[in-house]
Amino acid sequence: MTAEPDRETSSGDGSETAEVLEEAADSTGLDVLARSGFAVLALLHILIGAIAAGIAFGGYGQAETSGAIGPLARSEPFGPLLMWAGCISCAALALWQLAEATVRVRRAPLKKRLAKGVSSGSLVLIYGSVAATFAAFAAGRGRDSGDSTADFSAAVIDSPAGSPALGVVGALVLGIGGYFVFKGCARRFRPELRYFAHTRRGHLLNALGVAGHVGKGIALVLVGMLFIAAAINHRAEESTGLDGSLQALLDYSFGAPLILAIAAGLICYGIFALARARWGRM
Repeated sequence: MTAEPDRETSSGDGSETAEVLEEAADSTGLDVLARSGFAVLALLHILIGAIAAGIAFGGYGQAETSGAIGPLARSEPFGPLLMWAGCISCAALALWQLAEATVRVRRAPLKKRLAKGVSSGSLVLIYGSVAATFAAFAAGRGRDSGDSTADFSAAVIDSPAGSPALGVVGALVLGIGGYFVFKGCARRFRPELRYFAHTRRGHLLNALGVAGHVGKGIALVLVGMLFIAAAINHRAEESTGLDGSLQALLDYSFGAPLILAIAAGLICYGIFALARARWGRM
């Protein structure tokens, strides 16, 4: 006789817990921190784009997250403070995306919940890894992102799942890159910046959004292709992230112009993301 009320209480508690979590996820504090995390990522895209442009002109640099963060970490006396600030803001952005994939869509149809789980879940991993990179540099343990990617690939290949699992990772990254290209070409990003709709500034941001999403998408496609190549050849050292992809392009006659185009796209995406961090819909 008491089982039914117990189930109702349990169900109610679960619903109340979800409500509390959703309310916390919608708090002003998390929104501010998440926006600051998006701004940090925007600046990283601009820095990586600038490094990539230098590589296209024969310069030296690491066009990857660690290559952009490293010089900031070594700046005195604010390096450690900048690293922890970047870590906290990117971690908050990852937490915000986790809420997007869970409590915010719990009443949505199953298809939307699954799609949001994949898209926002992937971003949780990406933003979380950037937060971890900031934390590593803050603790004095920062290392080359290309080496970290190769080590990750080696761990996956040596796991029971082996090379097929690394191929799946590559296909996922390649798919995300393809989606960014589609999103840019189809201008699916426009709802994110309705604040500037039908204004001159809005037209400029649309152009930046197209170029930025396409450039970022191509960069991700290149990274995904390296993962897949490493899986096919069973050589983890071939998976070296974006910097390795760009360095490989230099062996081709079209390499430098393509690198320059990707660099311009990353810078455009960074500027677009800065505007979104301030005025856009999160």
